[in-house]
Amino acid sequence: MLEAIGVSKHFGGVKAVDNVSFRVERGSIVGLIGPNGAGKTTMFDLIAGSQRPTAGRILLNGRALEGLAAQHRIGLGLGRTFQIPRPFGEMTVLENLLLSAQGQIGERILPNWLGIRRVARQERALLGEARALLDFLTLSARVLSGGQRKLLELARVLMARPGIILLDEPAAGVNPALLETIIARIGEINRRGVTFLVIEHNMEVIARLCAKVLVMAGGGLLREGTAEEVARDPRVIEAYLGGDML
Repeated sequence: MLEAIGVSKHFGGVKAVDNVSFRVERGSIVGLIGPNGAGKTTMFDLIAGSQRPTAGRILLNGRALEGLAAQHRIGLGLGRTFQIPRPFGEMTVLENLLLSAQGQIGERILPNWLGIRRVARQERALLGEARALLDFLTLSARVLSGGQRKLLELARVLMARPGIILLDEPAAGVNPALLETIIARIGEINRRGVTFLVIEHNMEVIARLCAKVLVMAGGGLLREGTAEEVARDPRVIEAYLGGDML
């Protein structure tokens, strides 16, 4: 579904991403791990379109993404969350979700004059969809904890109906009870057909969710395999400055 072919991103003499190639199969959950400074977030930026690669190609369902702006990639089914959620604080939780829905005909001038009933029908449908997502993700409070903001970030992306989600550190700063909810919901969303590429430092989360794990270090792809395989690889252990990762 998603393929990186020889992707590089250089900032002057710094090779933040250096000739990285991998594939994410449709319907899978793939982990992307590595020590701080490995190039993981830059790789996400390149896939999502907030940065352009120095070299290489990025394909989504066989279509090249390099020339597309970030806002156009969501229309192709590519969603992204961020490590630090940034909801619109002046809006309710429900309004945050409704804002994320794509293709809203009420955003154009003429339908609001010539197709009022059509606009109203779509708004009712989106409202029902947003409320169902809030129930599914157990979100109801007006003031959200850090973990609940992670769930809201995921809910906002889901309102855009993506085929693949770049999920950035879903476990960071989340209490154990809520983390169980996040893991369960990611698994359920995946069973409904959504593919995930997940950056995460919590190896227990990676082991529970991901059938395949990609390890980056120093901007390059160091290893690819199961969570157990990569955790036992001496090169990976060295990259993490020693110790058993699982």
